[in-house]
Parts: sequence; C-alpha cells; structure tokens
Amino acid sequence: MEYRRFGRTGWNVSEIGYGMWGMAGWTNSDDTESDRSLDIAVEGGCNFFDTAWGYGAGKSEQILGRLLRRHPDKRLYIATKIPPKNMKWPSKPEYKLEDCFPAEHIIEYTEKSLKNLGVETMDLQQFHVWEDGWADNEEWQRAVEKLKADGKIQHMGVSVNRWEPENVLNTLRTGHISSVQVIYNIFDQAPEDTLFPLCRELDVATIARVPFDEGTLTGTFTKETTFPKEDWRSTYFVPENLNSSVEHADRLKPLVPQGMTLPEMALRFILSNPDVSTTIPGMRKAGHVKANLSASDGKGLPESLLNELKQHRWDREPTAWSQ
Repeated sequence: MEYRRFGRTGWNVSEIGYGMWGMAGWTNSDDTESDRSLDIAVEGGCNFFDTAWGYGAGKSEQILGRLLRRHPDKRLYIATKIPPKNMKWPSKPEYKLEDCFPAEHIIEYTEKSLKNLGVETMDLQQFHVWEDGWADNEEWQRAVEKLKADGKIQHMGVSVNRWEPENVLNTLRTGHISSVQVIYNIFDQAPEDTLFPLCRELDVATIARVPFDEGTLTGTFTKETTFPKEDWRSTYFVPENLNSSVEHADRLKPLVPQGMTLPEMALRFILSNPDVSTTIPGMRKAGHVKANLSASDGKGLPESLLNELKQHRWDREPTAWSQ
C-alpha cells in the first residue's frame, strides 16, 4: 500500500481508502461479510475509512466503530458526515444554511456520530452536502471552531454535490475546511479544472469518491441491469442514465491493458493524479477489497493511456435523478 500526505493535516493516509455507504444503504449487505472485508482492508494497509450518519441512519458508523475496537493497535483515520437537517440530497442553491446546517444541528449530529463510532474525537467531520453561497455565514464557522475547541473533531471537510466540483471554492478560502470530497473518475474529470489547483494552493486534501461511477466503471452493467426498489441505485440508474453509462463504459473496454481489469484501470487513472490524497471505492466483499488494494503499487498508468482516457471525459449536469 502506498500512502499520501492528507493536505495540511499532515496525516499519511492510504491512497486506497474505504467507502462504507454500500454496507448500510444498498441491498444484499451482510454485516458478517462487511466486518471481514474491513479486517482484510486493515491487514492490507488501508487506514482511511469514510462513512456518514446518512448511511443507514448511523448503521455504517456503528460498523466502523466495531472495526476500531477490533484493531486498537492500528492508527485508523475516521471520516464521517453530517446529514443536512432537511434530509435532502443534494442541496440546492435556494436552500438556506438554517435549512441544512444550523449550528445546533452540526453539534447534535457530531455527538450522534461520536456515539455510533464509540470514540471521543473523530479525525474528520464533513458536511454531506454543500452550497458555496453559505461560505461566509459565520454560524457554521463558529460551530466548527467549537467542535475543534471541545476536542470533538480534529478537522472539518466538505463533500460536494454530484457534478458540482466548483460549488465549494469560496468555502475553501475561508480556511475552516481541511478536505474536500468530490466525484472524480475517468468520466468525471472536471475537478482538474479549478478545484484541484485551488486545493493544491491552499493545501486542502482531496478525497476522490465514486471511482467506479456508481458501478458502471466495473464493466459489469448492461442495459438490462436492474436493482431492487429499495436500493438507491434503482432511482439513479433510470433508463436515460443506465443506457448512456453502459455505452460510455463499453467504449473504454478496448483500452484496458492486457492483464488488467476495467476497475483496476479506473483506480489507476485516479491514482495517477498526484492531486488526489485518497480514493474511496465502496467494497462489500473480500475479493473486491483485495483487488482494489492491489492497485496501490505506485505504478499508475502509462502517459499514453492517460492521454487516451482524457478523451473519455464526460461532463454532466445535475438532474432530478442524479441526487
């Protein structure tokens, strides 16, 4: 496992982190299997785990708490997220800060997450949605400073809305934010335009989420793929999105080098960018953990292949189904 400096926090985190949404918010999740997969990740050198209260109303945090208790001798970095008070994902420009993150809500849900995790302080708390129009509102800033002063959190981060990587720039300039979590993958290359250069300038860490484009970059989806009604993906992969996503993924398959899989190529594309501090694939099965962690060997992808993959950038606009 290779490690990278996590912005101005100074932490050395595994460049392959662990995204924990699928353990509580998707169908066919099994707690025993989740626990085993997490243990394998720790054994493989993974030390960064990203969860959220919104993943199963605290269930994913509780799963992470069990992992921490099983490995008290390991330095594992904990990152979670505060849900918006109105419980609506993503946020919208017309929402006010008091609709989503009034000070008492920020503090209340940090306390809930600490209880779920079974810890007295967390390494990284994050806003689960965001609007850059809230940047200069002192209410959230005071709440963050209080949580830090009280020792409840070490650092604060922001997870930006899908396909809105520039909806956080002024917020980063306030100096209160140590990391930004953004969708970045072969299709979603827009963070390279403005967000990553600003993070580099401000020494803000970057967490690349959705490395497999919610599954299409695994190459396993077809236009006939369906999901159970209670699975979040059933509302995301509407025909308009599923058909187009499969077509885009299929165009990548001829580019996969011999001996490599499409998911591995997708991870190596992300890790080839030094502006990325860590990426957090969702992993529910032991085999997925082992395969994903093996992509961390410092080799990246050849420049010629990276240049080809740059041509597969797919700029999308938020829609009713993109959430």
